[in-house]
Amino acid sequence: MAAIRTLRKLCQHSQHQVCKLHTSASRQEAVVISGRKLARQIRDEARADVEKWVLDGNRRPHLSVILVGDNPASHSYVLNKTRAAAEIGISSETILKHTDISEEELLDLIDKLNTDHRVDGLLVQLPLPDHIDERTICNAVAPAKDVDGFHVVNVGRMCLDQTTMLPATPWGVWEIIQRTGIPTFGKNVLVAGRSKNVGMPIAMLLHTDGHHERPGGDATVTITHRYTPKEQLRQHAQIADIIVAAAGVPNLITADMIKEGAAVIDVGINRVKDPVTGKDRLVGDVDFEGTAKQQNLRISNFDCSVSNKLLHIFRCEEKGGIHHPGSWRRRTHDCGHANEEHYQSCKECPAVSPRESPHGCCILN
Repeated sequence: MAAIRTLRKLCQHSQHQVCKLHTSASRQEAVVISGRKLARQIRDEARADVEKWVLDGNRRPHLSVILVGDNPASHSYVLNKTRAAAEIGISSETILKHTDISEEELLDLIDKLNTDHRVDGLLVQLPLPDHIDERTICNAVAPAKDVDGFHVVNVGRMCLDQTTMLPATPWGVWEIIQRTGIPTFGKNVLVAGRSKNVGMPIAMLLHTDGHHERPGGDATVTITHRYTPKEQLRQHAQIADIIVAAAGVPNLITADMIKEGAAVIDVGINRVKDPVTGKDRLVGDVDFEGTAKQQNLRISNFDCSVSNKLLHIFRCEEKGGIHHPGSWRRRTHDCGHANEEHYQSCKECPAVSPRESPHGCCILN
């Protein structure tokens, strides 16, 4: 049997699995796109692909994650990934290293994982401590195992419209658009955000030729960012058929900027102080409450989310094939370095085993 198909096939299937959204003029409020529902759909597909792969006699794919330091957000992101991964049966390990690890030590670890035939996918959780150069680390990961799609080779292939591993958030935006039937051909798109891992890839996916090896959206794309004057941002937004907000600025996009019938996808993540409770809360870049009252819109709210990793998908080359499951079942931790919050959260999972992994971490089964 052939190996699991690439995500391109998954995208082709999505043409027949579109969420039909109500967009008639009589609708008085925006239609909210449920990213969580789409994520469940993709995970179900990935789980089926993984199980078929294993039933065909192939080794279960394995993902290694390197997490450096005690950044609470990073620990939370990795925990969410491992929870999602457990749903579809990919084995994995999360290797925690102390903040003071040297760049050379980290590169040595990456090299070991690159050459380990049991590791199919590898990612290094960002951000890294200041003394470590992130670009050097991203380029050290073998392109064929580069789950994040951050290696310069994979970025180059994306820009050349070639099949490659895409960063998760842009890929998630693309899946939202494809699976909800939002038309892109000849449409005006505003991407508010220019980061190399989110804004730029989203723009590349949406403006490129739909007939190329990695089909694009054939849209006319405008990129703005946090320093674009507000009035210019408003002008660009008011003619946009699709707005993707990814600048990291709370309430950057407000209801008065959005034309009737537009689709709005919010992938911004911002921590703000709640004026009522005084506690921190996460919000997107779009004034969701105001925008959701607009007529005839389609809007992806922050909670939905791509921030929750719509696509926990990685690909690996094995026996000539590609598999793209989205998460994993097994976790490992260097318990001497894990912070208490991370350790306590992991206790929600099945019992800890004292066994040692090949890379020096105890394994959570």
